[in-house]
Amino acid sequence: MKKITIAIDGFSSCGKSTMAKDLAREIGYIYIDSGAMYRAVTLYCMQNQIIEGEHIDVEKLKKHINDIHITFQLNPETGRPDTYLNGKNVENEIRTMEVSSKVSLISAIDFVRTAMVAEQQKMGEQKGIVMDGRDIGTTVFPNAELKIFVTASPEIRAQRRYDELKEKGMNANFDEILENVKQRDYIDQNREVSPLKQADDALLLDNSNLTIEQQKEWLFNQFNRVTQSKQ
Repeated sequence: MKKITIAIDGFSSCGKSTMAKDLAREIGYIYIDSGAMYRAVTLYCMQNQIIEGEHIDVEKLKKHINDIHITFQLNPETGRPDTYLNGKNVENEIRTMEVSSKVSLISAIDFVRTAMVAEQQKMGEQKGIVMDGRDIGTTVFPNAELKIFVTASPEIRAQRRYDELKEKGMNANFDEILENVKQRDYIDQNREVSPLKQADDALLLDNSNLTIEQQKEWLFNQFNRVTQSKQ
């Protein structure tokens, strides 16, 4: 069967990564978490005093952008890829609220997006990949054979994020998370470079009231439909 490129875009905390990871594992494709790449850049900025509060030392970041190397390695325990920043596993560090509150600011910078998009396109040259993010179907892979745009209400997405953090034993405040979700939505949709929007040929999935199993079935059906038509 001919391999394709699958682009899954959507709002923060709407379950894109879970959907993409599960689909990739089921069909034997490579999964790439583009959001984790921007989170890793954000963590690097925090560790190197490039971002303080909401102030970003853009010139310093520009000098260091080529020193930021992001890779993914399969975790044998979870069966999913972990994110590595300059050789160190940062999977848990990049999921904190502190990183979440700053990642949209960093990802809105033009040269950061240019660098990450170039890396993502390089990763996807061989087809047979599932990538999720904010601009995969519009900017990274505009010719992807299957594009999905995922959405859910801010309250439901905040609750999912809250539950995820509590499950990991991290401190979580629902109101703070909800405010963060709304702020990220605004920044993502209104940034000048590659704003979050549904590609014209993307299928819309509102998963507000769907179970993970229902999402998986829907996504797998879309994959089968597209790949069978390509034979």
